[in-house]
Amino acid sequence: MHSEEQFIERCLKNDTKAHEMLYKRYAPKMYGVCLRFAKNKMEADDILQDGFIKILTNIKSYRNEGSLEGWVRKTIVNTAINFYKKNARYLKDISIEQTEIINYDNEGIIDNLSVKELLNLVQQLPEGYRLIFNLYVIEGYTHKEISKMLKISENTSKSQLSRARKTLQKEVLKQQKSY
Repeated sequence: MHSEEQFIERCLKNDTKAHEMLYKRYAPKMYGVCLRFAKNKMEADDILQDGFIKILTNIKSYRNEGSLEGWVRKTIVNTAINFYKKNARYLKDISIEQTEIINYDNEGIIDNLSVKELLNLVQQLPEGYRLIFNLYVIEGYTHKEISKMLKISENTSKSQLSRARKTLQKEVLKQQKSY
C-alpha cells in the first residue's frame, strides 16, 4: 500500500482508482456518522454523497496536519450541519430556564438496547435536538463552538441538548418497559 501522502497525491491528480479507494476506505465509517445526523437512510445517503463530493473536490485543502480520516470526518460533519442549516426553522432561541431536566436513576438501561435500537432512537429525535446531540455528545464540540457553527445562542444549544436528552431518556424507559 502506498503512503498516505502518495495516496493523496494520486487523488489530487484525479486518479479515479484512488478516488474509489478513498471512498471504500472511509465511506462505511462515515455512513455511520451520517446515520446519526440523519432522520432516515435516504437522508444519510444524501449527506454521504454530498460529503464525498466535497472531499474529492476539496482534497487540495488537506494540509497533512492530523489524520486524513479526521479531515474526512470533519468534512462529513460539516456537510451534515449544512444539510440542516437549509431547514434552520427548527433552531429557534429557547432559554435554558424554559427547559425541564429530568434525572432518571436507571443505571444500565442502555445496556439492554442494541446499537441499532439506540441509533433508531437518535434518528427519531427532532432535527434540532438530533443535530446538537450529535455535535455535543458524539463529536465533542462545545456549546460555544456549536453556537458559532449554527449561528444560534449558547443557551439555545444547551436547551436543545437538554431536550434531546430528556426525549431520549423517555424513549429508553419505554424500551426498557417492553423488555
